[in-house]
Amino acid sequence: MRNKPIFEEIKNFNEVGQEYWSARELFSVLEYIKWDKFLNVIDKAKQACKNSLQEPENHFPRVEKLVKIGSGAKRDVGDIQSRGY
Repeated sequence: MRNKPIFEEIKNFNEVGQEYWSARELFSVLEYIKWDKFLNVIDKAKQACKNSLQEPENHFPRVEKLVKIGSGAKRDVGDIQSRGY
């Protein structure tokens, strides 16, 4: 049994203490099979921001996420921070 709801477990804080969720973590928790399908959902959320006269980049900024590849080098696969404000 969980002590905290799953969204609280995957919550992160940036360098100034603002809470955010990693889209890559949300993607898994929400059981999406393909990342590009989840990106479609994020695009709809960004459009909703625009429709309400909000700047999408304030709520869904793209951030760098590096993963190791076979050669030991790192590649940026990208991530999006979903902010709770």
